[in-house]
Amino acid sequence: MESILQALKIDLNFESNFYLFIAFAILVIFAILLTIGRRFNTAIQLERFGIPIALLAGTTSLLLGPFGPVPLLPQDVTDIWVNFPTPLLTLVFATLMLGSPIPSREGLLKPVLSQALFGLLLGFGQYLVGGVVVLLVLMPFLGVDPLMGCLIEVGFEGGHGAAAVMGRSFENIGFSDGLDLGLAMATVGLLSSTFIGSGLIIFGRFVGWVRPFKNIYQEQEVEVTQITLSDQFKSILINLGLIGCAVLIGLTFLLLFRFIGDLIGGTFNDVVSVFPVFPLALLGSLLVRYLLERFEKTKLVSEILQREIGILSTDLLITTAMAGLNIPLLLKDWQTLLILAITGLSWNLFGIFVFSSISFKEKWFERSIIEFGNATGVAASGILLLRLADPDDRTKTLPVFSIKQLFLQPLLSGGLITVIAPIAITSFGLKTWTGFCGVMTILVISIAIFMRNSTYQEQF
Repeated sequence: MESILQALKIDLNFESNFYLFIAFAILVIFAILLTIGRRFNTAIQLERFGIPIALLAGTTSLLLGPFGPVPLLPQDVTDIWVNFPTPLLTLVFATLMLGSPIPSREGLLKPVLSQALFGLLLGFGQYLVGGVVVLLVLMPFLGVDPLMGCLIEVGFEGGHGAAAVMGRSFENIGFSDGLDLGLAMATVGLLSSTFIGSGLIIFGRFVGWVRPFKNIYQEQEVEVTQITLSDQFKSILINLGLIGCAVLIGLTFLLLFRFIGDLIGGTFNDVVSVFPVFPLALLGSLLVRYLLERFEKTKLVSEILQREIGILSTDLLITTAMAGLNIPLLLKDWQTLLILAITGLSWNLFGIFVFSSISFKEKWFERSIIEFGNATGVAASGILLLRLADPDDRTKTLPVFSIKQLFLQPLLSGGLITVIAPIAITSFGLKTWTGFCGVMTILVISIAIFMRNSTYQEQF
C-alpha cells in the first residue's frame, strides 16, 4: 500500500487529521460547485470564448489561499493539496482512451507520425529556447540557476501535475525554488493557453478556418436524462471502476520499473524513482478499452461520463495547485518568469503558424491548436481548445492526438525526458543539454520536411 501511495505522490503523514478532513471537505465542495456551475449558461458562454470555469475556481482559491489577499484557507490545507496534482492528472489520463473506440489502424500511421513530430518539435524546442535564454540572458544578468532552463517544458508541457512532481526532484538536487516556480510557469501556461488559444479560435472562425461554435453540453444533458437515477448511479460506479483498473495497470508497470531500477541501480534507478504514474495510466486506459472491445463489453463505458470525470479532475487539479501558489516568491522572480514565459509562448506560436504548414497537409488549424494547448497548458487544455474549434470531431483529430499521446506522454509532459533533463543539466551542464535539444529539434524538422515532400496522402 505504501508503494502505491508513493507512486501516486500521496503523503498521508500529516500532522493533523482535522486539516486532512477539512482539505477533502473543501475539495468535495469545489467538485460539486464545478460540476453544477459548468452547466449554467454563463459558464457555457465563458467556455465559448475559451475561459473554463476551472480558471475562475483556481483564481478564487488563489485569492483565498495563504498567500492571497484574503487568506481564509490555512496553509495546512494547501500543504495537503500540494500532494493532489499527480493523482488528479492520473485520473485525466486514465479517462483519455476509455471513452472512445480505438481507431482503425488503416491510414492512421502517417497522421499520428506527423502529429508526433509536431509535438516533439514543441517539446524539444521549449528546452532549446529555454536553455538559450537562460545561458545568454538570465544567467549573465540575473544570476539564475541553470536548472531554470527546464522550467518552460515543465510548466507549459507538464502543467501543474508535472511541476508538483518535478518540484521534489529539483529540491533533491539543490533547486529549492523549483516547485513554486514550476507551478507559476504552469499557471502562466494555462492562462496563455486559455486566452490566446481562444483568441486564435475566434479569429479562426472569422477567417473561415473553423466552423461556428456548437453547444456540446446540450447534447450531453439530453442523453443523460433518458436513463433513470439508479441506472445513472450504476453507470458512474462502473465507469469509476474502469478508471481504477486503468490506474492500477499504470501503477503495476511503474512498480515493476522501480523494482528493476532497484536491481540495476545507477541513472536508470534515479529516473524511475521519480517517474510519475500518469503516463502509464494512459497506457492502462488503452488496455482496458482494448479488453472491452475484445469481449464486446463497450456498453459498460460511457463516453460522456469519462469526459466529465476527466474535465472535473482537471478543474480540481488547477484549483488545488493555484491555492498554494507562493505569490511573494513570484513577485521576487517576476522578471525571470516573464522572460521565460514570453520565450516559451513565442516558440509555441511559431509552431502553429510556421511549422504546422510543414507538418500538416490539411486540417492544420485543428491539429495544431490542440498541440498548442497541450504544449502550453497540458493535454486537457488542448482537448478543450479542440472541442471549441471542432465540437463534433469532424476532423477526427482527437483519436489521432490520443494515440500520439501514448508514445509522447511517456517522454515529454512529465515523462522520461522531463525527468532526465535536470539530471542531464546537473551532470553535463546546460550548454550540453541545450545543444542536444537543438540537434533533436533540427532532426524533427528535417523528418517533417522529408515527409511533406513525399507522395503520401493523409487518410481518415
